[in-house]
Amino acid sequence: MTISKLKTYLFLFVIGAAISTYSQAETAAATPQLAPSTALSVHKNPNCGCCGVWIEHAQQHGFTTTVQNHVNLNGLKAELGIPVGLQACHTSVSSDGFVFEGHIPARYITQFLAEKPSGARGLIVANMPMGSPGMDMGRGFQPYDILLLLDNGNTEVYATISSKAQQ
Repeated sequence: MTISKLKTYLFLFVIGAAISTYSQAETAAATPQLAPSTALSVHKNPNCGCCGVWIEHAQQHGFTTTVQNHVNLNGLKAELGIPVGLQACHTSVSSDGFVFEGHIPARYITQFLAEKPSGARGLIVANMPMGSPGMDMGRGFQPYDILLLLDNGNTEVYATISSKAQQ
């Protein structure tokens, strides 16, 4: 191998390594950090299949889950202060007592737990929006709001999800 070829290979190697490092740094900056093994107690109906898919989604994003099956969740949801018109099929409670109702993307639970907004009790995704985690329907997607549940029982928009990519 000539010195010229060796220099060319060395140059290409250095350029490739620099591009790879830059690409990895850019990807890391754009990817939300995983939850640091946060425990969620998930309360659901034993016959609900979409809840199981959402639980897998949460686990893939660093959450540990304990599932508690209930035939009737109404009493629990009332006790946790989840407004009747905003209830979904499952309710999760974090190890530090925050409430997460419905098909909330795990990245927003992670964000909420990092921020711990003052005066907030948790997050809600009302009903079961098509395309939300656990409600995947092929290409179908229905935009939805993630609501901040306040200590006084009121809600306000925490995030608006207008595409699958935001989840």
